Amino acid sequence: MQKEERKREKISFVIPCYNSTRTIGHVVQEIKDVMSKEMCRYDYEIVLVNDGSPDRTTYGAILEIVHTENHIKGINLARNFGQPSAVMAALNHVTGDYIVCGDDDGQTPFIELPRLFEKIEEGYDLVEARYAVREKRSLFRRIGTALNEGMATWLIEKPRKLELTTYWLVRRFVVDEMITYQNPYPYLGGLMLRITQNACNVSVSHRERIWGKSGYSLKKMIGLWLNGFTSFSIKPLRVMSAIGIATSIAGFIYGIITIFNKIMNPAMPVGYSSIIAIMLFMFGIILFFMGLIGEYVGRIYISLNKAPQFVIKNYQESDIL
Repeated sequence: MQKEERKREKISFVIPCYNSTRTIGHVVQEIKDVMSKEMCRYDYEIVLVNDGSPDRTTYGAILEIVHTENHIKGINLARNFGQPSAVMAALNHVTGDYIVCGDDDGQTPFIELPRLFEKIEEGYDLVEARYAVREKRSLFRRIGTALNEGMATWLIEKPRKLELTTYWLVRRFVVDEMITYQNPYPYLGGLMLRITQNACNVSVSHRERIWGKSGYSLKKMIGLWLNGFTSFSIKPLRVMSAIGIATSIAGFIYGIITIFNKIMNPAMPVGYSSIIAIMLFMFGIILFFMGLIGEYVGRIYISLNKAPQFVIKNYQESDIL
């Protein structure tokens, strides 16, 4: 009796789409090419998510691919929820042992996927592509990326040498835990890193966009930053407490100095201008802190953040139960 053939492992590709009518066909073709050559030992599927594209033709392009190609799933969201939410929608429909996320504009070099899998074979759970040379980006995009990286390092304890991008590869157990997160403000980097920090980067090339321009506006960049800022850490609240204590101590010392100077020099005039300046400064800090607390409370009100109680990476049964 012949030995039963081992089941082939499967790769799921997740592609959030936004105004992708002219580009998504090229992306799917590149994935098909790499899977038929360098990665032919794996089965695969591609999950395409239309994130409320205003061009009104992206989902039609996705449906055309679904009807003419194999291994494709198409999802159409009711409105634009943002790239992280679109990725989460796709993750709830993947069936692969490994999940790859990339962009819809042709910039993601799927042809270099074997290099990411080399790190998976070394035992890593999460592999993030690092772009050696990036396209020319606007100043606010560069500032936004720097703020996002700094925020992730400080708030979610991202390893300093690890760079988060939109091109990544994870094992199945990571996605299984990610999709239990029901908060409407997902931050993908935070979700992955709170499950595993067994992660690394692989340098890849960064190509020019096939057509169009980035869908990330300043508003969306700020929203992404706020998602990570308020959903995965209470450090900002602790910093606010520390600043409040420090300001109170400084005010107390300043008051003692003022009283001492008045005793030593009774003719010294009272400084109304300095009092007004201090009051404006203090009220400004108070209002800023109240706004930040309100952001936390508002998000708690909308959806309770459920951090994992435990995460199962492996499961094994004995031969005799």
